Amino acid sequence: TPEAAVVSSSPELYLSLHADGRVESRPIKGTRPRHEDPVRDAALRDDLAASAKDRAENVMIVDLVRNDLGRVCGTGSVRVPELCAVEGYATVWQLVSTVTGRLRPGLDALDLLRACHPPGSMTGAPKIEALKVIDERETCRRGVYAGGLGWWDDGGALDLHVVIRTAAARGGVIRFGVGGAVTADSDPHAEYLESMDKARALIRAAGLANAGYSAE
Repeated sequence: TPEAAVVSSSPELYLSLHADGRVESRPIKGTRPRHEDPVRDAALRDDLAASAKDRAENVMIVDLVRNDLGRVCGTGSVRVPELCAVEGYATVWQLVSTVTGRLRPGLDALDLLRACHPPGSMTGAPKIEALKVIDERETCRRGVYAGGLGWWDDGGALDLHVVIRTAAARGGVIRFGVGGAVTADSDPHAEYLESMDKARALIRAAGLANAGYSAE
């Protein structure tokens, strides 16, 4: 709208539903920063690939997504063809998995959304309890952050990405959310640094690299 805009470069596929009922989700959990030195960059990639903590976080969310899809997909159709693959983006390395299934006859995109929303990678597990903690502890509303953004056509197909790496502008103010997973093995400072690594691309894109900005 003239008053507000949302700009997204999200790498995380939340839900893709094809007209023939095929469903796909690609949760992301596990992050390392990129480095301009190719040797150090490769070392960071390898460190992520070998990290038991990051793999455990990813597998936990994969299990959550499998359970969500299992509520609306055919028996035996939910599979994990790719687990904890390392993918490179402009400022970070990420661990990415792929979960697929086939929607049961008689169900549609709205049923799929009811079963899966909000994205498990943005809530944590168990989802219902995590949502209660988020509601109790977070001091500001997330807005579009952590939701789903994409399209749904009149043929029943759907394609949504998780609202990360996304900026919302209104009234001359640009807001975006970043974060990290909180687990028993999490280090608060490391999670803060990870969040800043994720923010770098948005800060650059918004032209704020040498300007003032505040964290809420």
